Amino acid sequence: MRYRYISDCHLHSGFSPDGGDSMAMLCERAAALGLHAVAITDHCECNEYDSAGYRESARASYLESKRACVQFQGRLQVYAGIELGQATQNLAAAQDILDACDFDFVLASLHNLAGRPDFWELDYRDEDPQALLEQYFDQVQELVEWGNFDSLAHLTYPLRYMVGEHRLDLSFESLYGRIDTILRTLVMQDKALEVNTSGLRQKYGRTMPTLKVLRRFRELGGRFVTLGSDAHRWADVGAGIESGLSLLREAGFHTFTIFVKREPKQFPIE
Repeated sequence: MRYRYISDCHLHSGFSPDGGDSMAMLCERAAALGLHAVAITDHCECNEYDSAGYRESARASYLESKRACVQFQGRLQVYAGIELGQATQNLAAAQDILDACDFDFVLASLHNLAGRPDFWELDYRDEDPQALLEQYFDQVQELVEWGNFDSLAHLTYPLRYMVGEHRLDLSFESLYGRIDTILRTLVMQDKALEVNTSGLRQKYGRTMPTLKVLRRFRELGGRFVTLGSDAHRWADVGAGIESGLSLLREAGFHTFTIFVKREPKQFPIE
């Protein structure tokens, strides 16, 4: 491996409804690749906390990640994480799972606007994409202001579908002000921003966010950046992480971050 501490801090096991493989398979793959650490961040969609069974699955994932930590001791650092989706759409659910489990790492994400389906489910022929993006960034800002998380996951998530799948022609000039506000709030709260590499292996073809946003985060004083493949199967563990590290270095960062017991630990980009 080119990077001594290369790590993947966004992985989904079979405890996520869209995850295909066991946690042990993900960890075996990571160990075989020579990764230093992984964070298991199975989904917990707060807006469907009880109706879709996330109350139970998130707890089960946490317990299994603790077992994996022991099982892979000496071969791989395994951290217990969670991807907390739409926390501000059900704050009671978010608080319930955070009180129940002593996570190492909490990713915050927004997959759908309040009262709407996930962005991957929308029929964009019947939508105003520009208005959707404005609402998305406004609701991400609410999420960041809430603040009970460690890293903001896949900022610009809708573009995976709007641009990658549907090839929509979008203007970003009116959106950079909203993105700037989000980044400034992250910096003010000393939160991390994730470089999500899943877009590199999908039609979108880019990280979320892109280099321009990462550079701006650095300019504004951002210190902490996490990296995640967003793998939902064993074969994608670690995918794109080295490219993400190279992008970070290009943006002016010298370290990346892993969270342990909700505290940031920085590692050199070598």
